[in-house]
Amino acid sequence: MLERSTTQSHAHYSSFKSAGRMPLLVCFSHLRWDFVWQRPQHLLSRAAKHFNVLIIEEPQIKAGAKPHMDVSERPQGVTIAVPILPEGLSHQDAIAEQHDLIEELIGREARTPRVFWYYTPMALAFTSDLECDLCIYDNMDELSLFRGASQELLSLEEDLFARCDLVFTGGMSLYEAKRGRHHSVHAFPSSIDFKHFSKARNTKQDPSDQAGIPHPRLGFFGVIDERMDIDLVAAVADLRPDWQLVMIGPVVKIDPASLPQRSNIHWLGGRSYAELPQYLSGWDIGFMPFALNESTKFISPTKTPEFLAAGVPVISTPITDVVRPYGEKGLVEIARDASEVVEKAELIFGRPNEAWLNKVDRHLATGSWDKTWSSMHKLMLDVLDGADDNRVDTSLPTYATTPAE
Repeated sequence: MLERSTTQSHAHYSSFKSAGRMPLLVCFSHLRWDFVWQRPQHLLSRAAKHFNVLIIEEPQIKAGAKPHMDVSERPQGVTIAVPILPEGLSHQDAIAEQHDLIEELIGREARTPRVFWYYTPMALAFTSDLECDLCIYDNMDELSLFRGASQELLSLEEDLFARCDLVFTGGMSLYEAKRGRHHSVHAFPSSIDFKHFSKARNTKQDPSDQAGIPHPRLGFFGVIDERMDIDLVAAVADLRPDWQLVMIGPVVKIDPASLPQRSNIHWLGGRSYAELPQYLSGWDIGFMPFALNESTKFISPTKTPEFLAAGVPVISTPITDVVRPYGEKGLVEIARDASEVVEKAELIFGRPNEAWLNKVDRHLATGSWDKTWSSMHKLMLDVLDGADDNRVDTSLPTYATTPAE
């Protein structure tokens, strides 16, 4: 085994593990906390009110590094731990190093109430022998259908289903696909931070890089990867060269050179969560040009209710969790090809939006990330109370059961 550097881990973690009487929630994530603000950030920043939240990310590889944990705090009250590994390790050695670093950080045994929260089954390869009082799989996407997914992921997901106490799914279609694989599966589709995105309704000033773009504008924000139908984007731009397509987000897992280049397509790059309402305030239509492929089969796009909270009418390709319920309720227009996108956009341009927005607000009022977390927390406390009443911090608040959104 390689010599490890642990000074940095101990210096940061000594204060973390002694913070109050709250139990520890350890999240194993395939997503970087500082990448795009989405489901894990919404939920775990709320979890930090009731747990000491430690998020262990995928490792970073650095030439000549001694294996160690890079541990840091975030303003949302969570602690981030990133395994730093040297180049050249075999797969098995990388697994062994991550296991040892995590065990050193939190211990093999759960000395206080401890929750393991998995976003990726791959983390089970180096955590299966570590104790926890409650194991949760927040299955936000069907990762096995994403580009580059391995057969090992499918095997480890089977093991995770066997180990976990609760399974949460990121959408209804994923719930329907997974509910027969575990005795306690609960659907929690994408929710909304209404207060944040509704700022777009009253913002009047465009960001500097958007101010010079003419109207009408069709806008997208999110990760730009194999889930985007870039041919559809190009076709819409070609059908209506006087319409502007504003595309915000980092490009991941696809070649940026493959993105269609037109004078009316504006690839602005990534923007922070805090900046999004100002951009959305200047869009006439929200555009969700998802490809219909394996990687989008079970997605529940968080941006659907976010567009609606911003007061921006939406056109989407027929993603199941967008059609149900948003399309069926007349909240989102569904289009299968470029000509239908144009047809739906012209319909939106010609209609008064007041009645539509009233209907949107009635729907959005039934859900929020606060309600979603409260429902999840109630299920967690029920399991913990049933497992060992004496080990649960009874000072933790409990919630009335809230329907999953």
